[in-house]
Amino acid sequence: MKNLTIRQFRYFEAVAEQRHFGRAAQVCAISQPALSTQIKEMETALGKPLFERGPRQVRPTAFGEEFAGHVRAVLEQVEALENFAREAQGDLSGQFRLGIIPTIAPYLLPRLIGPLTAAYPGIDLHVRETLTSRLVQELQDGRLDAAIVALPVSASSLTEIPVFSESFVFVRPKTAAGRPVPSGRDLADMRVLLLEEGHCFRDQALAFCNRPASVPRTGLDGSSLATLVQMVGSGIGVTVIPQMAVRVETRSAAVDWVPFAGPQPKRTVGMIWRKTSPLTRHQARFAQLVREAAEVAVDTPPEDGPQA
Repeated sequence: MKNLTIRQFRYFEAVAEQRHFGRAAQVCAISQPALSTQIKEMETALGKPLFERGPRQVRPTAFGEEFAGHVRAVLEQVEALENFAREAQGDLSGQFRLGIIPTIAPYLLPRLIGPLTAAYPGIDLHVRETLTSRLVQELQDGRLDAAIVALPVSASSLTEIPVFSESFVFVRPKTAAGRPVPSGRDLADMRVLLLEEGHCFRDQALAFCNRPASVPRTGLDGSSLATLVQMVGSGIGVTVIPQMAVRVETRSAAVDWVPFAGPQPKRTVGMIWRKTSPLTRHQARFAQLVREAAEVAVDTPPEDGPQA
């Protein structure tokens, strides 16, 4: 075995995770033919196949599974050296891999990226949007530097800093405008459209509705808040969304949105990173930038205001 590169290791890891050459190529920002060529060169150098190739999916061979563990260990050491070098420079520069959940990303990132790049001109920001469980795993594996999620995550290896909190609002068809605002208990008897399983916001909404996640539901489980709001506008049901999403998601839908009466359902959003990260001293300032961007996103109402 000779001439294997760190870049090839990253390509291999992407294919092993995605189980698909096309998706792995997108993650690595190269063409699929180029990625396939690199993997074939690795297999030639190793003298054994790394993947079983199927028509719709690839999977690691037994050798590939064992090889993956060694590759991850090598990449973790490389990432630790990169972080050490960045810390020694005295400022946050170079690649910074930020994870963020889908119920925050579209509303916060447009207000965060400008101030962040202005504060750290040398930063090369890479954003990863996915579910909390995946972000936590990738953070623990060293594939992310930090993540913005709903707290708590309760992972002993990670530091959590609360950054801001936001209320949930009730969204119903425009034809229902003016009716009394339901309580969480009232929602238990209504057709509430929720995000599909795996989204932490789904669990938070279910808790507010006094409805256990294990109880079978009828209706729509959407992959995004945009889908839920548009379906409410079509008269299918009602939904609950975070305040930050109101401006973006309600402006083109025939819906009425109102704050809940009484105690406001809320979520706490924060940043998480590894306790052992050499970038820790930069995270507090980073969190402050997130807080300032969130204040604008959460406190800026839609142009026409609440529809109560």
